[in-house]
Amino acid sequence: MKFKIAIIGAGNVAWHLAPALENAGHEVLEVYARSRTGAEQITSRLYSATVKEDLDFSESNSKLFIISVTDGAIGQIADEIILPEGSLLVHTSGAAGLDLLNYSSATYTGVLYPLQSFTKGTKMDLAEVPFLIESEDQEVTQKLKLLVKSLKATSYSIRSKDRLAIHVAAVFASNFSNHMLRIAEEIMQRQGLDYEMLKPLVIESISKSLQIGAKKAQTGPAIREDYETLEEHHQFLNYNEEVAEIYRLISQDIIDS
Repeated sequence: MKFKIAIIGAGNVAWHLAPALENAGHEVLEVYARSRTGAEQITSRLYSATVKEDLDFSESNSKLFIISVTDGAIGQIADEIILPEGSLLVHTSGAAGLDLLNYSSATYTGVLYPLQSFTKGTKMDLAEVPFLIESEDQEVTQKLKLLVKSLKATSYSIRSKDRLAIHVAAVFASNFSNHMLRIAEEIMQRQGLDYEMLKPLVIESISKSLQIGAKKAQTGPAIREDYETLEEHHQFLNYNEEVAEIYRLISQDIIDS
């Protein structure tokens, strides 16, 4: 099954998803974004897509409309978008519920959430990205599964409340982990040290956690309840009270776990 598609949004997900859909044999006809420049950045990566100036798609030949914007904007776009009869409207959010699309003019609605962190300009193989899909219509669910299959990716039928739990877990696993690495990088730079020294440790820690489970892989002064070292570290971090408090809270949580 090949879809004629319109993309609403020009963020990181749209930047990766739109050309991947074309490469899978689908046709992206239109791209709409609040910023025309953003829409042009997406269409420049596509074969024949045009920039859509407004949300009136009533005369569009597209059948699948993908909202790929910030969570706070999904509801407003769903309310304002004008769609042709028989259209399928989906959003790509991990945290937003399917019900945000209830008051749209779409005939069918769904969720197509790629469980990955996307950044413009970086290479990403969507075949390695799990897609969480949802719809109240079984036929739509099957269509979304076929769409994901065309990307050579794996799909999972997940309800909104479970998708929210996955999104929260993903924030801890990805966003918070990355923030910890940023703090580590700043500590090294403050001392005039090379951050490259930590990279083998980071790679080994993540690899071991995935292999044997995070709880078994946990090491360090907190799990050993080495309070002398914990206090020494805390004193070292006194130059930044917020980072020192993060260190204290996480260390205590490791001890209590």
